[in-house]
Amino acid sequence: MSALEVVLGIVLLLLSIAVIIVVIFQEGHQEGLGVITGGADSFLSKNKARSVDAFLSRWTKIFAIGFFLLVIVLNAVAFFK
Repeated sequence: MSALEVVLGIVLLLLSIAVIIVVIFQEGHQEGLGVITGGADSFLSKNKARSVDAFLSRWTKIFAIGFFLLVIVLNAVAFFK
């Protein structure tokens, strides 16, 4: 196992943890869930949720694309070894 494979493996591990964390922080899009948990829907909470959801959605896409590209690179490195 070369140093490049070890470094790429560590980066892959960090990206996979990042994808998991970002997905966990996203809110569900189920209607009426706030009523069950007692959360009140106000104008400010709706706008804040949209901006946070947009931020998390953007980073989920970035991390997922990076994850898949890194998997492909790792497989290519292992194949041409």
